[in-house]
Amino acid sequence: MSITKEDVQHLAKLSSISISEEQIEPLMKDLDSIVNYFSQLDELDTDGVEPTYQCFEMQNVWRDDEIEEFEANREDLLALTVESEDNQIKVPKVL
Repeated sequence: MSITKEDVQHLAKLSSISISEEQIEPLMKDLDSIVNYFSQLDELDTDGVEPTYQCFEMQNVWRDDEIEEFEANREDLLALTVESEDNQIKVPKVL
């Protein structure tokens, strides 16, 4: 696969970067080298090799969601606010 000038311009547009005409040719060569390097993987014989999704054993660690007592009560916390209304902290409108 050969990288074209249009490919580089398209990638630049998708990446929201501006490139000059002088930068296109070196980028074409660099991207072509990268793609060719990865295409070497196509030559590997992977018959009988199980797909690997992780290189090492990992698992999610979940814990039960438990309600714990908190030392402060609602009135003490509301007393620390600048303004409160109906037992809630009143904050400026954010749009």
